[in-house]
Amino acid sequence: MKKCCAVLLALLPLTALAYPIDVDKQLDGVKVDYTTYDTDYDMGSITLNNYGDVPAQCKVRFQNGPEAPRVRRVQVPAKQSRDVTAKFNRKIIKLRITLDCKPQE
Repeated sequence: MKKCCAVLLALLPLTALAYPIDVDKQLDGVKVDYTTYDTDYDMGSITLNNYGDVPAQCKVRFQNGPEAPRVRRVQVPAKQSRDVTAKFNRKIIKLRITLDCKPQE
């Protein structure tokens, strides 16, 4: 019995695995970098950093399996950053993010 409890306690950290996040980016003439986060089991987020001298107009599309994609539009001023999040109805197994940024006109 003690061995079973020890094995279960040893496997406990394995249950806290994060889901994979794939990012497809299209940056048209802007210097934008990103960092992704697995915020919660049903929420994902991305931080956009604009290192250029021109403000960027970005469209971020979050997709989780068969659910309808969540689209967020955000303006990232020059030399600043913005956080973008999306919450889903189901647990995220694999999150796909499409990032499309252009210089603001």
